[in-house]
Amino acid sequence: MIYFKLLKKKNPGDVNAPEKFYASTISMGSVDLRKMAEKISYQSTLTPGDCYNVLSALEKNVIDELSEGKIVRLGELGTFRLSVSSEGKETEGEFTSNSIKKKRILFLPSKGLKEMLRNLNFLKLPPRVVVP
Repeated sequence: MIYFKLLKKKNPGDVNAPEKFYASTISMGSVDLRKMAEKISYQSTLTPGDCYNVLSALEKNVIDELSEGKIVRLGELGTFRLSVSSEGKETEGEFTSNSIKKKRILFLPSKGLKEMLRNLNFLKLPPRVVVP
């Protein structure tokens, strides 16, 4: 179950429009690399330390491969790739690497993650309810 609350916000496209209510998910905490390693260790024959080392190496290698311009496919998790936005130039000769203004990492979720999203259930929390 995914909990959400309502927030009253202005429309950024029309600051004169009346405020409307928009849904905002409520985080139920977070999980760090060590906790993920511990959870994985219970599902395998590896120790939490072994799992942490593998996850840490995965993190470093994803960064390294992306920095070399590669697409990183992580199986049933999804795919990471680089994307850029740039200024438009009249001719190819005018274009330099300084024309690139934004760099982003894009993530394309796998079929499994997309299916998880389709199957999520949401519950609106009443006002003043505090979730730990």
